[in-house]
Amino acid sequence: MKELGLGLLIIGLVSMLLPFLGMKFMFLTWIDQWGPTTAWVIRGGATLLGLVLWLSFKNRD
Repeated sequence: MKELGLGLLIIGLVSMLLPFLGMKFMFLTWIDQWGPTTAWVIRGGATLLGLVLWLSFKNRD
């Protein structure tokens, strides 16, 4: 779960930075169909979920 959380965190952060550079993830273009606000909520939610998972399972073996 720690790896899944880290992956979601990294993908979420990169997907938040790419629009400022004029680029997009190809597999996340579908969220832009619902409008910019919803797209940012989904990006933020994925990032937050990744952070919570990573922090929750960080110290477990």
